[in-house]
Amino acid sequence: MAVRNAEATWEGSLKDGRGSMKLGSGAFEGPFSFASRFEDGSGTNPEELIGAAHAGCFSMALSAGLGKAGFTPSRIHTRARVTLGKVDDKTRITDIHLSLEAEIPGIDLQTFQQLAEEAKSGCPVSAALSGVKITLDARLV
Repeated sequence: MAVRNAEATWEGSLKDGRGSMKLGSGAFEGPFSFASRFEDGSGTNPEELIGAAHAGCFSMALSAGLGKAGFTPSRIHTRARVTLGKVDDKTRITDIHLSLEAEIPGIDLQTFQQLAEEAKSGCPVSAALSGVKITLDARLV
């Protein structure tokens, strides 16, 4: 199986420092800071990148499930909302909400909902995040 790489560098104290994150493929490199993670500062943060990974993984898993069921999606668009909160006074990812809009010719709503739920529980990122509450709102357009 494939091995993927990423890296991060942090310089300075937690609140005044700064860092950068970089994907091994070179497709993304961006700054992050205390403000971009815990406030509304510019830059990215680990949770945003986890959300992008989850949305991408889920979308591909749904496409695979649809294909096995005989459907070809015209479009799958997934947004992930990652919530950072406190659990036992420790900062944790507490929830991830996936919002899906999909165009799938010929599918009925019940089959769509079933395949979307299977993709939510079956994608590798969902499995890696199994300690986090993951919810899904799936809509055909």
